[in-house]
Amino acid sequence: MDVEARSDEVDRIVDAWRRERPDLDVEPLTVFSRVSRLARHLDRARRGAFARHDLETWEFDVLSALRRAGDPYRLSPGVLVAQTLVTSGTMTNRIDRLEERGLVERHRAPSDRRGVLVQLTAAGRQRVDAAMSDLLDVEARVLDALPAAVRPQLAALLRTVVAQFDE
Repeated sequence: MDVEARSDEVDRIVDAWRRERPDLDVEPLTVFSRVSRLARHLDRARRGAFARHDLETWEFDVLSALRRAGDPYRLSPGVLVAQTLVTSGTMTNRIDRLEERGLVERHRAPSDRRGVLVQLTAAGRQRVDAAMSDLLDVEARVLDALPAAVRPQLAALLRTVVAQFDE
């Protein structure tokens, strides 16, 4: 891997712990403190990208789930709950708020008269598409710090670590 090695705040933290607690194996900190710091920086960058399109992070999550569903951009509230990892009560509230903003509509499910489908409106699609483009630009700039050849390896390594939580 041809990545420049330089000292960072995590190195300083790890060195201090090694000095103060030489009996502990602090190696996990070398990875997870960086992951944690990166997550905080990415969260700020993502919120900024969404805000430029008048969206909150949770709004983007719901709208992007609908957009990824493909034409006609409809999903049941239950599928939205599963994809966004919130409770059904929270999802109902979110759908209400997105509907008030004209970004989604509720429709009766054709196969179940009691069922409801949530559909992305044209305005919602335009908003989520613009936010997604902005988000990808932001995230691509973050990855510019790494040579393109190592990015697939990093993605694979992170997939392995995250998979244990997704099972």
